[in-house]
Amino acid sequence: MFIQTETTPNPATLKFLPGRVVYEDGATEFLTADDALARSPLAAKLMAVPGVASVFFGFDFVTVTKRDGDWAHLKPSILAAIMEHFMSGAPVMAPSSAAPAETGEEFFADGDAEIVATVKELLETRVRPAVAQDGGDITFRGFRDGTVYLNMRGSCSGCPSSTATLKHGIQNLLRHFVPEVEAVEAV
Repeated sequence: MFIQTETTPNPATLKFLPGRVVYEDGATEFLTADDALARSPLAAKLMAVPGVASVFFGFDFVTVTKRDGDWAHLKPSILAAIMEHFMSGAPVMAPSSAAPAETGEEFFADGDAEIVATVKELLETRVRPAVAQDGGDITFRGFRDGTVYLNMRGSCSGCPSSTATLKHGIQNLLRHFVPEVEAVEAV
């Protein structure tokens, strides 16, 4: 088995491509070892590597964010855990696990439903595919007083360039297609 690795704009995060489907249901993130242990044998193995802070699964990739240490020492252990897991044939997710509920529900005024639908479509078709290329994910959280609120996960969470991505990339895109959008903020 050959696992490719890619750097991401976030220096604390690497993207691992095992050459197969990782998570068919979109994307999911593991921020604690307990969460990983409860929901995913693969995430549990990765969170057990000293220095790993979080794990994110996309459709065909695994993004690992380090707490400390350097990649030269962490990368071999992470590659070994991914390879061992896939070679064993074990499931990526525990059979009874469900994705955790997002923290907080979406929020927007009933009168803004059409604006929100357009924003969500732009995020799905233009933003999320590009962000997944960098090992992350961005999801809609809310819209209030002209501001779109987004949740950033995977390599996007804590990325030094995420502010530029939000303000110069996503905000400009949304403002171009949806004049009611005045700003974009991360939650």
